[in-house]
Amino acid sequence: MELPPKVKNILLLDSEGKRIAAKYYSGDWPTNTAKEAFEKAVFSKTQKTNAHTEVEVTALENNIIVYKFVQDLHFFVSGGEEENELVLASVLQGLFDAVNLLLRGNADKREALDNLDLIFLCFDEIIDGGIVLETDANVIAEKAGINSIDPNAPLSEQTISQALATAREHLTRSLMK
Repeated sequence: MELPPKVKNILLLDSEGKRIAAKYYSGDWPTNTAKEAFEKAVFSKTQKTNAHTEVEVTALENNIIVYKFVQDLHFFVSGGEEENELVLASVLQGLFDAVNLLLRGNADKREALDNLDLIFLCFDEIIDGGIVLETDANVIAEKAGINSIDPNAPLSEQTISQALATAREHLTRSLMK
C-alpha cells in the first residue's frame, strides 16, 4: 500500500532567518530549541542562493527542503529523504501563491505579520497532520476566506476569518476619519 506524501514542516522566515510562522508535523524536533536550530541551519544553507524566481531544492539532515523567496520572506517546506521533491514543490508553490493572493500581491514581512492568521489558515488548508490536502492556491486562498468576502454580508453569514477581516477593515476606516 502506497503511503500519502508527508510534510515534516512548513517554515516562513524573514530575511534574517527569524521565524515569522512555522508549523511542525513530525516529532523530529521535540523542543523549541531543536526547531530553532533546524530553522537556523536551513536558513544558513539557503541564504546565499537566488530562489526568487524558481523553487529550489536542497537536502539537510536526512530531509529534502524546497524553498522560494519573495522580497524579505523565505518560504520552506520539508519532507523526509524518501519524499518526492515534485510533491513538496507543489505544496510550496501552492502556499507561496495562496499567501501572495491573500496579501494581494504585497507579500512582505510587515504584511505577513499583519495577516498571520491568514497564513496559519493557509498552512491548515494545505496540510493536516503532515498529509497534503490541497496544493491549488485559489482553493487554499478561498478556503482561508479572503477571496469571498462581501463586506456587506451579515457577520452571521461570514466565516471567522472573513468576520475578522471585515472588522479590521471597519476599524481601519474609523481610525482614518
